[in-house]
Amino acid sequence: MANLKELRSRISSVSSTMQITSAMKMVSAAKLSKAQDAITAMRPYADKLTELLQNLSASLDEGANSKFAEQREVENVLVVAISSNRGLAGAFNSNIVKGTKNLIQNDLKDKKVSLFTLGKKANDILKKDFTIAKNDTAIFDHLEFDQVVLLAEEIMQDFIDKKYDRVILVYNSFKNAATQIVKTEQFLPIEPLNQEQEENTLADYKFEPNKTEIIEELIPKSLKMQLFKALRDSFASEHGARMTAMHKATDNATELRDALKLSYNKARQASITNEILEIVGGAEALNG
Repeated sequence: MANLKELRSRISSVSSTMQITSAMKMVSAAKLSKAQDAITAMRPYADKLTELLQNLSASLDEGANSKFAEQREVENVLVVAISSNRGLAGAFNSNIVKGTKNLIQNDLKDKKVSLFTLGKKANDILKKDFTIAKNDTAIFDHLEFDQVVLLAEEIMQDFIDKKYDRVILVYNSFKNAATQIVKTEQFLPIEPLNQEQEENTLADYKFEPNKTEIIEELIPKSLKMQLFKALRDSFASEHGARMTAMHKATDNATELRDALKLSYNKARQASITNEILEIVGGAEALNG
């Protein structure tokens, strides 16, 4: 009977876990719907703004490049690792940690690297191996453009002041609820167009007041939008990863509960059979 009691306890525990994971899955699904709509709506605008900016920048006269496009010898690099504040999201955070470590230990192994972590999880893990220059966990509490603007301006000013020669973003790009792609994206300086892209640049437009002023106005806006898009991508990816993880956890809990119930029924049947045999044996002994 002790075995039956233990099985009943495990079945109850697994059933409770299954209810929790199922509820978390539904909450994440609701949040994912809003986050997915937000990133899907802003991507065309952000991509078109970047394309327009690159086209305009490519057609500038020599020496008229923006301060945000200044190509310097790379010595100091800022890596911005975007994770989440909460776990239970499968490999969402661990992929960011792996991507950041791979970037630092391979591509940037000869550079002086500073880490700016956005989100608690990446900070907790990466601080064991690297020095964290900055950390912001509050950005995801109210992910609004106005908040991201302040963050982008801080990073942009550090680049202008030559504190960093390059700024790189590492984040999860949202593809669908089950798929998130780790992206390593250069934030600053603005990357020049390749030869194929230059062939498709705008050339027959008139600009008012002038091209240089328009670009100086557009570049900061484009950079702020680029960072906001990365954060929105990460935010949607987090909820997609958590929904998928909780769905799998619920399925696994269901399978385990069913297996435990089967074991319980077998053990109970065996116990009843043993009791019947004991009664029959006792009755035969009395008759004998």
